[in-house]
Amino acid sequence: MDVLIVTTNDCPGFLVKQVLGPVYGTAVRSRNIIGNVMGGLASLFGGNQKGATTMVSQTRDDAMLELQQKAQSMGANGVLAMRFDAGEFDSGQGAVMEMVTAYGTAVVLERC
Repeated sequence: MDVLIVTTNDCPGFLVKQVLGPVYGTAVRSRNIIGNVMGGLASLFGGNQKGATTMVSQTRDDAMLELQQKAQSMGANGVLAMRFDAGEFDSGQGAVMEMVTAYGTAVVLERC
């Protein structure tokens, strides 16, 4: 079963038959030590940080996949009002961890 995920509060062409409740997916990633060193050097010169951009994109995609899987496990075929929350934290061992949470409202949709 596919899950339709939208950022809007409703979905044109569909009727919300049941609201199942909040649903979220969280992913955490860190770069390896070489990536951290190279990223640190690259940041000295400014510009686009491709390694960091890739890490954030992969983390976001992982959070979306977990959101979809959790919505399916609840019996949902849709998620409305999907949003992202992101941040970073120090692992305590010198690695910077990137965290992304995708969240929304799990619903059962029916075509109008």
